[in-house]
Amino acid sequence: MSIELLVLDVDGTMTDGKITYSASGDEVKSFNVKDGLGIDGWIGLGKEVAIITGRRSEVIARRAKELRIKYFFEGVKNKNEVLASLMADLSLVQSQVAAIGDDFNDLSMIKAAGLSFAPADANEYILETVDVKLNTNGGDGAVREMIEHIVKEEGLWEKFVAQW
Repeated sequence: MSIELLVLDVDGTMTDGKITYSASGDEVKSFNVKDGLGIDGWIGLGKEVAIITGRRSEVIARRAKELRIKYFFEGVKNKNEVLASLMADLSLVQSQVAAIGDDFNDLSMIKAAGLSFAPADANEYILETVDVKLNTNGGDGAVREMIEHIVKEEGLWEKFVAQW
């Protein structure tokens, strides 16, 4: 079976894990445009993307909307519970799900996915747990590297690239 759903953590995967506040108290995060283009291409293949994050943030919600990510869950304590419910709603099995995470709060989600990834700078235990250790750090295009790995493995590279 092919991967149909990507499940993304945010802090430490889509971002470098830093949380910055402006003088007025606004939260600031930096996202990598390469990840965004990869996500857009994945969705263009007719695939799904979900963000499951432990934090609540208007910045993350805005990024999810910009990227047309339909499934956005924030303030999640039990990521596996949310993922299991989403998989049931989408009629997906474990082998159709890939997840990326970088720290202990992602562990249950990573274990629930059929294929798991971690950025190069993830927690050491997570790096030992996942199927694929990426060469890229969180916030530096790790999600894009994950997507390219999957589309190449599944023989979708030409179709992925042809979108542009």
